[in-house]
Amino acid sequence: MPGIQSLKIGISGVRGIVGESMTPQLVVGFAQALGTYLGEGVVVIGRDTRPSGEMICDALVGGLLATGCEVIDVGVCPVPTIRHAVVDLGADGGVAVTASHNVAEWNALQFIRSDGVWLNRYQAEELFNVYHQGAFAHQHGTAMGRVGRDEGAITRHLAKVIGAADRTVITQMAPKVVLDACNGAGATCTRRLLEKLGCEVVRVHDIPDGRFPRDPEPVPGNLDALCQAVIDNGADVGFAQDPDADRVSVVSAEGEAIGEEFTLPFVCDVLAEKREGPLVTNLSTSRMLDEVAQRHGREVIRTEVGEVNVVEAMISSDACAGGEGNGGVVDPSVGYCADSLIAIARILEGMATKSVTVAQWRDSFRPSAIIKERVPCPGRCIQAVLHALQRKYVDEELDRTEGVKVTWPDAWLHVRPSNTEPIIRIIAEANDEAGAREIVDVARAVVDEAIV
Repeated sequence: MPGIQSLKIGISGVRGIVGESMTPQLVVGFAQALGTYLGEGVVVIGRDTRPSGEMICDALVGGLLATGCEVIDVGVCPVPTIRHAVVDLGADGGVAVTASHNVAEWNALQFIRSDGVWLNRYQAEELFNVYHQGAFAHQHGTAMGRVGRDEGAITRHLAKVIGAADRTVITQMAPKVVLDACNGAGATCTRRLLEKLGCEVVRVHDIPDGRFPRDPEPVPGNLDALCQAVIDNGADVGFAQDPDADRVSVVSAEGEAIGEEFTLPFVCDVLAEKREGPLVTNLSTSRMLDEVAQRHGREVIRTEVGEVNVVEAMISSDACAGGEGNGGVVDPSVGYCADSLIAIARILEGMATKSVTVAQWRDSFRPSAIIKERVPCPGRCIQAVLHALQRKYVDEELDRTEGVKVTWPDAWLHVRPSNTEPIIRIIAEANDEAGAREIVDVARAVVDEAIV
């Protein structure tokens, strides 16, 4: 089937290359499946700034109306804003049209429950079964739903973030902040947030037109323009968002992109001083979170990769905070969704209350290096790769919860298939970059040999 290699259907929704595997017909089919799965009801939709978003939303509306759903469109806004709107409006579900960190040629449907959380694995399987069976519950013309607009979603979201953060200490610090929104959904509203928090804002890549000026993933190698802007403007800190504004990474005043893995430990270091409960993250996240837990006498709970896995563990354990090492932070005081806006506010709050710079905060953690690689891998080779890794590390401490994770006293390795792309992810952390690189290179050789 043409385009099948670029179509990913799984716990992260339905993701593909627009015009190849992500087509109007596919979108209408999944919209009808969702309407049938929900049994009519109210569905909130919204999108990031990708040029294909309008086409996909129009197809979504048609499929949802055909099955009797009422649709509320919140327009272009951050994904956490869409998810808050589902809860605020008492909707039965929602769809975020965004491919997150993927390049602009990709787009996706990400499905939201009535509580604002992504569908979990079992709920997603039920929805996909409805889609594959194709027995959709169509309505007659007189029973069609209607489309409404919600213009207040961003304002409500900002109010929640400002109400949760310590606005006073941030305003007193009056930081100069450089924001790189990647021309995405966070461009306008994040500036508004920072200004309301008393920051002087310098903007980079802040035109919300979906023409991404850099690779959308906010990792150090993609942030040269932001790093230079921090130096040129004498800023205190820089923040880089992904296009749907659920993830963020940090740049120090010295113009160093310290890596997205620091976002979660920084925020948890702030929140663990405010409330009780464990910290929750996934198997691929840095050991720095364990350091935060030790500082505050907390437990760390680790789950499979995928925000919904982290969130459901947070809810069941009444967690203090959680998130993933990709720069996604979940602050329960605002909502159970990864949200770059509250992450930014909490990091600024931490800088103010601890009287530290980003570099000083980073240096409070023991030396560590984490390396992440992506290896293209067709689905038919995944099991061969995982079996080869299990043979390679059979005498080590293995965790087969998701992919293969190997743990040593001062290092770890995690190799797993991606939920969002046809790739294998290799992640290793050690005391220094040379140690992490050696671990990754050995694992990469095993992976490459197993892919045929």
